[in-house]
Amino acid sequence: MTVKPLTIVHLFPELLNLYGDGGNVICLRRRLEWRGLPVEVQEVGMGDAMDFSRADIVFIGGGADREQMIVKDAMMERKSELSAYVADGGALLAVCGGYQFLGHSYAMDDVVVEGLGIIDMETVRGEGRLIGNAVIQSDICDMPIVGFENHGGRTTLGSGVNPLGRVLGKTFGNNGQDGFEGVHQGNLIGTYLHGPLLPKNPQVADWLIARAYERRGDAIGLEPLDDAEELAANQVMARRLGVA
Repeated sequence: MTVKPLTIVHLFPELLNLYGDGGNVICLRRRLEWRGLPVEVQEVGMGDAMDFSRADIVFIGGGADREQMIVKDAMMERKSELSAYVADGGALLAVCGGYQFLGHSYAMDDVVVEGLGIIDMETVRGEGRLIGNAVIQSDICDMPIVGFENHGGRTTLGSGVNPLGRVLGKTFGNNGQDGFEGVHQGNLIGTYLHGPLLPKNPQVADWLIARAYERRGDAIGLEPLDDAEELAANQVMARRLGVA
């Protein structure tokens, strides 16, 4: 069977790439290539045009407040297209600053950055930063999801909005108070976890890939990969945080 390449769109890689977030795109590409499945990666910069109807997975990385201020106008220019993509079941992974853009707004002291409004959530800058290795339990995979969080924003999800998971150990999560981390809506994942996230959490990577194929109607059964090293890295971090 001939399979059309899976198209991964990486938004603003020149600015939104904290803590190796671009490694998430590399991980997705490699896991497809290792299975002999065709893949294309399109990096969309500030001034680049992009037809999101051709995207299968969209990735938005993290950036500090300065980078978010730089990209906010370019992000808003794509608001209707990204909203339509997500509403149509498009797979999307957004990390930290990219995650904050999914909500209505991010209030930074006397500056309020408008969000895409895709998710009913708000973010405000809090006192100090929430920093440390993190682990959560999510319903999208069997193993704990591990990563690294470092954010000044406190995100609160709206009523009925599902978090990505529940925090374990000393993890802070969305706001350090409600016990939740990230967001999971349809085929969209938003999270504060860097690392990059996907290499240590291969089940999350495969979840995104599988959702992308399902949306296209391609009957692709993902062959198991030898994830011994990836899973060992996951377990080491989980044990370090006292939850394995």
